Amino acid sequence: MAKNIQQATLAGGCFWCIESAFNSLNGIESAFSGYAGGHLDSPSYKAVCEGNTGHAEVVRVNFDAEQISYREVLEIFFALHDPTQLNRQGNDIGPQYRSAVFYHDEMQKQQAEQLIGELAEQQVWPDPIVTEVTALNNYYQAEDYHQDYFRNNPQNQYCNVVVAPKLAKFRQKFASRLKS
Repeated sequence: MAKNIQQATLAGGCFWCIESAFNSLNGIESAFSGYAGGHLDSPSYKAVCEGNTGHAEVVRVNFDAEQISYREVLEIFFALHDPTQLNRQGNDIGPQYRSAVFYHDEMQKQQAEQLIGELAEQQVWPDPIVTEVTALNNYYQAEDYHQDYFRNNPQNQYCNVVVAPKLAKFRQKFASRLKS
């Protein structure tokens, strides 16, 4: 079967959790931690964490559209984070942790806006969705040590306290979609 590889660039707080979740799904070729939406060329993690570059921590998801649709990628993304928190996810605070869909084309923009409208109408969350939907103006892959961070750093306290419980909940909800 021929593959139809497409990309999604998504920001939903710390990229370690989002990346790890997507890399465990059928239909996902790869997911990489990175930075997007800022004004500084080739930003470092330190610069992005200071919150002054305009970048968000993002995950670049390469998916086979023959196995998983862009809409399904978005549905999973919205299940992985709280899109009602402005410039934060839990204790991670700052514009680098904002919720955003960086669309690659008009179709992605339309699908993201449509899904956000449906989720708002269904009142999935008690507060309004603040996820920004914006054109991808840049993308920089994060430093190598951020790739597969959760898998490679099981002793990390943040991973144990924050990422592991979120991923356990994710795996339970999406068990039928996980790679074997």
